[in-house]
Amino acid sequence: MSTGLTRRGFIALAGTTTAGLLMGSAIIGCTQSTDGKNSSAASDVDYGNWESVLAAAKGQTVSWYGWGGSEPRNTWINTVLAPELKQKYDITLDLVGMDINDILTQLSGEMQAGREEGSIDFIWINGENFYSAKANGYLWGPFCSYLPNFNEYVDASSPEVAFDFGAEVEGYEAPYGKTQLQMWVDSEVISETPKNPEGFKRFCSEHAGKVSYPVPGDFTGTAFISSLIAGVIGKDQFELLSKMQEPTIEEVKAIIDPGLEYLRTLNPFLWKQGSTFPADSATVSTMYADGELVMNMGYGAPEALVQDGALPESTRSFIFETGTVGNTNFMAIAKNAPHKAAALVAINEIISPEMQLSQYEQLTNISVLDLDKLSAEQKAEFDAVPLGVTQIPLSELLGHRVTEPAGPVIPFLEQLWHEEVVGK
Repeated sequence: MSTGLTRRGFIALAGTTTAGLLMGSAIIGCTQSTDGKNSSAASDVDYGNWESVLAAAKGQTVSWYGWGGSEPRNTWINTVLAPELKQKYDITLDLVGMDINDILTQLSGEMQAGREEGSIDFIWINGENFYSAKANGYLWGPFCSYLPNFNEYVDASSPEVAFDFGAEVEGYEAPYGKTQLQMWVDSEVISETPKNPEGFKRFCSEHAGKVSYPVPGDFTGTAFISSLIAGVIGKDQFELLSKMQEPTIEEVKAIIDPGLEYLRTLNPFLWKQGSTFPADSATVSTMYADGELVMNMGYGAPEALVQDGALPESTRSFIFETGTVGNTNFMAIAKNAPHKAAALVAINEIISPEMQLSQYEQLTNISVLDLDKLSAEQKAEFDAVPLGVTQIPLSELLGHRVTEPAGPVIPFLEQLWHEEVVGK
C-alpha cells in the first residue's frame, strides 16, 4: 500500500534549527488577508472557505522542505502523517530534506527569476531564516486564520506563537512543535545530577576533565551557556534579552556579565581545563558515547536513542531547577508555492490534536496546542502517554522553561563568550 510519501535528498546533519522567542508587549496574532483569494491565475481558491481549500487540495502532491537529519522524525512523517494525508484528503506528501541555507538559496533564486510557481510549497523554518525570508517577500500569507485547528486549539496571543526569534510572526508561520534543552547522564555512572549552576560547578569539580559543552555558535552550545547564565542572573533578567531588537554589545554584556564570570570559573574543571571546547554537538555526542565525557545535552529527551539501543536504558535526563531554554519550530508557505491549498491542509493536519499527540508519543515533542482549549478527553490522552526512561513530565519542563534571546542578541552573546570566557 502506498503511504503517499516520496522521499528525496535527505541530508544527515548533526543538529536542528532553533527559534528564539520574544515576550513582547505588542502581541500580534494571525490575521486574514482582505480578499482571501489565490493570486495565481491557475486557480481561484477562496482560502477563507475551508471546503474550497479541501476541494482544491484533493489529488495534489505537496512538497515539504526542511532539515532531514532526524530519522525518528522522518519515520513519523513516513508512517503516520503521510498516510493520514493520503487517506483523509488524497494528498501526497513529498518530503525534501535539505539544509535550510540551501532551501533559502533555492527559494530566492526562483523568486528572483520571476517563477510564478516554484518547486517549494511549505518549509520547516524559524529564527533568523524566517525573518530574512519574510522581510524579502519570499513567504505567502498571512495564512494562519485559514486553519481550523489553529483557530480552535492554538493561543495566537502566546509569545511562543506570535514571535519567532523576536520577530513578529503576523500569520506567516504556523507552529509545528516545541522543544527544550535537556541534559542526560548514565545513571549507573552518575548517581546525582546538578540542580542549578552552583551544583553544576560542584559536579564539574567532582568529574574534573569529564565535562564540556559545544562551542557557542553551535546552537546546542549557545543554548547551554544561555541556560547557565539564566540560572546565575535570574530568569526575569535573562529574558530581557528576548525583548532587544537593536541591542549593542555593551547592553548585552551589562545584563549577562555575572554569567560570563561564572562560566570563567568553570573552565579549570572542564575537559582540557576549558582551554578548548568541542566544535559541535555531534563531537560532544561522540565523546560521551566513548566515555570521554560523563554528560551530554540537546533539545528534547534522547528517548529514541535509548529505544534504538544507541544509549543504555540507564540513561536519565535532567534540567536545572533554575530553568533551561526552550523554543518553538514553525512552518511557512513559499510565496510562489504551486500547491497552497494542499500546504494549508497539511499544516492544519500537523497541528491537529491527533497529530500533536502522536508527535508527543513518538518524538517527545512538546505540543504547540493550548491544552486549556482541549476537551477533557483530549487532555486525558496527553496525560495518559507513558513516559520513557529519559522523558521529563511536561509540567516539569514547562514550569522550568526560559525564553531564548532575540535573534540580534545571539551573535553578541556568542562573541562575548569567545572574548570573555575563553579569551581571558
